Amino acid sequence: MTSASAGTLDAATSVTANGPRDFPEDWNQGDGDQEDWDRIDWTSVEAEVRRLRQRIFTASRAGDHRKVRSLQRLMLRSRANALVATRRVTQLNQGRRTAGVDGLTALHGQDRVELAREVQQRGHRSPALPVRRIYIPKANGKRRPLGIPVIADRVSQAVVLNALEPEWEARFEPRSYGFRPGRGCHDAIEAIFTVCKGKSPTRAWVLDADLTAAFDRIDHDRLLDHLHGFPARERVARWLRAGVIENRQYTPTTEGTPQGGVISPLLMNIALHGMETAAGVRYKPWRSTRGWSEPGTPVLIRYADDLVALCHTRQEAEQVKERLAGWLAPRGLSFNEDKTRIVHLSEGFDFLGFNIRHHRSPGKLLIKPSKAAVKRFRARLRTEVRSLHGANAMAVIGRLNPVLRGWAGYYRTVVSKNVFGDIDSTLWWTLFKWGRRQHNTKTGQWIVDRYFGAFHPTRQDRWIFGDRETGAYLRKLSWTPIRRHQMVKADASPDDPALACYWHRRRRRHQPRDTPEPAPRRPRRPQGLA
Repeated sequence: MTSASAGTLDAATSVTANGPRDFPEDWNQGDGDQEDWDRIDWTSVEAEVRRLRQRIFTASRAGDHRKVRSLQRLMLRSRANALVATRRVTQLNQGRRTAGVDGLTALHGQDRVELAREVQQRGHRSPALPVRRIYIPKANGKRRPLGIPVIADRVSQAVVLNALEPEWEARFEPRSYGFRPGRGCHDAIEAIFTVCKGKSPTRAWVLDADLTAAFDRIDHDRLLDHLHGFPARERVARWLRAGVIENRQYTPTTEGTPQGGVISPLLMNIALHGMETAAGVRYKPWRSTRGWSEPGTPVLIRYADDLVALCHTRQEAEQVKERLAGWLAPRGLSFNEDKTRIVHLSEGFDFLGFNIRHHRSPGKLLIKPSKAAVKRFRARLRTEVRSLHGANAMAVIGRLNPVLRGWAGYYRTVVSKNVFGDIDSTLWWTLFKWGRRQHNTKTGQWIVDRYFGAFHPTRQDRWIFGDRETGAYLRKLSWTPIRRHQMVKADASPDDPALACYWHRRRRRHQPRDTPEPAPRRPRRPQGLA
């Protein structure tokens, strides 16, 4: 991004609680932008945005639409929102170094200063530039298309997101878990376990469904109808119709929202809002049983465009599929018949990388890592180790430990102990072969003595891969304790001020340590001494 002249952020470090303030006139006069950007009191800035989000949520939950629109205008003009959006896109997001069609990024303080000011003052009337088309590989060997907006549009989308998301958080269905604040994959898996656990679950038939290119097929007019009255509706329309540039060729977009945009997941959830009602899901009306389904009705659990419907009979599952197909058609969406099927719980099905199956002999529902996920992870480990041919043990440890920690963290909430042990065994032999390639003239015993030993200070395991010079070692998946995930409440949202204590307790829960520290030992007093 073109570097702008520096300015001071002394006035920008404080925000007002009742309305937006413009950037100071001397914002771009002087030097030292990086220093001033780093001196911003982000705690106060984020608190201001959080308060506005909570006010929008409360007004939406109360049905006060006029107040919702007024507060959304306030959020769209807020300087604090512009700063938070700029920080999110240019500092926190993993794609901060990825440029759009203009080739610009904002990785320095002076660029962020100018970008935040431009978005707050002129973002509402700036034209939307086309997105840059790139492709990433999928698990099935195909490629997933992504559309990368320019940096200014991404920041502007983050600004609009903070104004639009709280309104819909107050309206979204309770069993929608994808791309929502405070929710994730583990909540969806735990919701399935809650419905299907027991010796004889009543909802034993599963509609395992997937939508065909959902992000690329959303009907624009139907989506914009959902945003009727939203102050930034025309800005969203410009982004949807901005077009795509691929291989220097421009293609207009008449449907879909680009994967890669900051606001695209929210637009997907808005387009699919109402799916539970269309499937025939009914909830008990009493507050004490909020989130409990009515007996005799199906249960639909959705994560973005992946969904499962838990039904009592196969006929009911077929009826749910037929009703949903008719509901999706006007929205430009349809089922992917290759991935959509109706199965019994005893057969099992895969969802979000987990295999869910009810075993009749013990009468239990067991959730494990899916075979496809395990196969992909084994292949990744082999690829990583082979790419480190010629490197030392420290490079192997530094490359593999984050991968192992991330995979173990994702599957630590289900029945994974046996899988963890099998992968540890496979990885041991992979690393042994790596050592043989490193020292092809040495014996196997020399390889073991060089790279394996009791590196962990508290575990009696002498087969740990490590570096004898530094003492660093490779963690094992089997060290990870299994801890069941605590599912989020049915209609809980971080934007609900009434649940501030609930979310504070939920966020402060410490993750269990991989290895418990040994208990401190007190020195024993010698016998016979005074």
